[in-house]
Parts: sequence; structure tokens; C-alpha cells
Amino acid sequence: MSTNANNPFIKNKKVTNWEKWGWIYMRVSGVILVVLIFGHLFYNLVLGDGIKAVDFGFVGGKFANPVWQWWDVAMLWLAIIHGSNGMRTIVNDYVNKPNLAKALKVAIWSAAALLILLGTLVVFTFDPCLPGAPEELVASFCSSL
Repeated sequence: MSTNANNPFIKNKKVTNWEKWGWIYMRVSGVILVVLIFGHLFYNLVLGDGIKAVDFGFVGGKFANPVWQWWDVAMLWLAIIHGSNGMRTIVNDYVNKPNLAKALKVAIWSAAALLILLGTLVVFTFDPCLPGAPEELVASFCSSL
């Protein structure tokens, strides 16, 4: 039996171990997500007036601050990729047909990409002060025109 090391015609290619990097990502992103989620909950529920204060105006005020925009986008990206990687692992473990496994993984990553795109778009383009909106629906911090 010949190996690549004994065959001068086959170059040894360095192969990336995607399973190892997926495993590492799950551990690191899980720890970061715990910090982001508890920070999010602490700010939203403990520092203010609790759940009764979370409304359209509260969200609009939060999304007016770049720190909270990036906080929520980081949480969104990490959570979606973390969940998608978990689903990919389940497909690897339980789907025996290669074509079905490939189709499911394409569907998982396509859905993840779409959710990341739409979620990021919402966070960075959210405008609670839309001109022409009814006065009772406009956040209190918006200047009246």
C-alpha cells in the first residue's frame, strides 16, 4: 500500500480540518453569546423600568446608538451562524444520503445568509422617526415636523 509520502508524483496538500474549526467556533461563539445575551437582557430589563418599558420607542432609541446597533448585530450574526453550524452537525450525523445531505446544508446556509442579510439591514436602517407617520405612533424623542 502506497502513501502520499512515498509517491513523488503526488504533492502533499495541507487540508483544512473544517470539523475542528466548526467545533472551536461553537465553543467560542457560545461563550461570547452568553455575554452578549445577558448584557442585552440586563440593559433591557434590569437597568430600566423592566419589560413594561420595552416598546417601539425604546427599540428606536436603542437602535439610534451605534454601540447597541453593533451589539445586536454581533449577537444576531453569532447566534445565526452558531445555530446553522449546529444544524449542519445534525445533518452530518443523521443524513446518510450524500445528495440529500448536501441539499439540506445548502438550504441551511442559504437561510442563514438571508437572515443575516435581512437582520443586519433592519438594524442599520431602522428609523423610528418616519415623516408622515401618525403622531401617536411616533417615538417621543422624534422632533415634530
